Amino acid sequence: MTPADVISLAVDETGDPPLRPLPPEAAELLHRLNAPPRLVAHLRAVHEVAAQLLDWVARECPALEVDRDAVLFGAATHDIGKALHPAELSGPGAEHEEAGRALLLAHGVPARLARFAGTHASWDAPEAGADDLLVSLADKVWKNKRVPALEDLVVAHLAGAGGRPVWEAFLRLDEVLTDIGEGADRRLAYQMSHPVTRGGGL
Repeated sequence: MTPADVISLAVDETGDPPLRPLPPEAAELLHRLNAPPRLVAHLRAVHEVAAQLLDWVARECPALEVDRDAVLFGAATHDIGKALHPAELSGPGAEHEEAGRALLLAHGVPARLARFAGTHASWDAPEAGADDLLVSLADKVWKNKRVPALEDLVVAHLAGAGGRPVWEAFLRLDEVLTDIGEGADRRLAYQMSHPVTRGGGL
């Protein structure tokens, strides 16, 4: 896989499932790193789910202050550290988190955007705001993984901003996450159809 192929994978139409192109800045970073295909595919899937969540928040709770561009960039780069730790594309590991943040900073990405590479797995930290939680949530629900403690934090933000009872905010969030989860098999198949290594081996 060449760097030019990375750009194509990051922005071209995907067919089934339909996935929005990554932000140009994220696509360019992945191009410069000659990122593994499966990493780019994963970032496409999580970015798509983050966009769906943001669209839903804009409709259901417009009073919740979120930085749409930051969330989308965060979703599109949250695992970029796996370009340096490719073993974590197919197995467990957390080295990619801080490595990803450092990598983004080294490429001139502002700290407020680079942070998602480090915070997407630490959503229970006291400083995690709505933007961080949405990236973390997208990184779970893209494959239909439900994490009650994470969802409770999102519900608290929704209820606080929208003035709705917690139970109502929970039911509305549960409904959209269930809907998004129905596309998980197609997203997983899309990701798994791309090799872990740049040379083409699965």
